[in-house]
Amino acid sequence: MESLFQNIIAITLGMMIFFSFVLAPMIFKILDPDNAGKFVRKIFPYYYFVNLIFLSFAAILIFFISSFGIKFYITTLLVLSFIFAQFILMPLINNLKDNNQEKKFKYAHGLSVIINFVQIIGLIYLLI
Repeated sequence: MESLFQNIIAITLGMMIFFSFVLAPMIFKILDPDNAGKFVRKIFPYYYFVNLIFLSFAAILIFFISSFGIKFYITTLLVLSFIFAQFILMPLINNLKDNNQEKKFKYAHGLSVIINFVQIIGLIYLLI
């Protein structure tokens, strides 16, 4: 079961790295700003949801494997960070963009980027 946990973490990490360093930058290189924005608003909920599901399953799995160890707490924090990003931060970012509040938008977007990198670091830690 430990190897299943590791595989879920590795798959999640791979998805996040691909999305962050390949897909997201390509969206803004290929599409015009208006269509890129529309596409990002449609794909990000799936990004958060898929990662949330994978990590929720991993948290349940690691709980049964090792009870309340460090892996469980890190995985649970990652789950909570995806919940925050999807249901609080993403709607806030969209609202700020829609209302032309560029300074606040940049701050909120920057926070989402920082959270994403912390999540990636957490996943790397779980794999080591």
